[in-house]
Amino acid sequence: MRQRRLKNEINVVPYIDVMLVLLVIFMVTAPMMQTGSIDVPSAGPLVAPPQEAAVIEIDKDGKLALRQSSNSNSVPLSAIDFQRELKKLVTADQPVLVAAHSELPYQKVVDVLDEARKQGVKKISLQTKSSGGAGK
Repeated sequence: MRQRRLKNEINVVPYIDVMLVLLVIFMVTAPMMQTGSIDVPSAGPLVAPPQEAAVIEIDKDGKLALRQSSNSNSVPLSAIDFQRELKKLVTADQPVLVAAHSELPYQKVVDVLDEARKQGVKKISLQTKSSGGAGK
């Protein structure tokens, strides 16, 4: 009688079955995942903005105002005045800060940034308040 020899093979079919089941589970659950909310306006410790930077302020209602420097008074702007002032800032090559109210819809901030880009502003950034409450 012949003696049986053992095969030295690994059966991978069960592993493939497990991988397919996991793939189906991930495909079904991925669309159901919720993204977290973010708080855009606050940031960590900040460096003071440059004194020569013009500040475009957007209040809670979406109204625009301009400060020619960080420590000057703000002047309310209409849409036409806003475009005119942006052209002046481009000519002077003055950096621009956008200071928006924290409850303002983000689309309004994007609209202001887009208009500034269209007018040719190269140096623009968002002003945030420090998470410690020390900044604006």
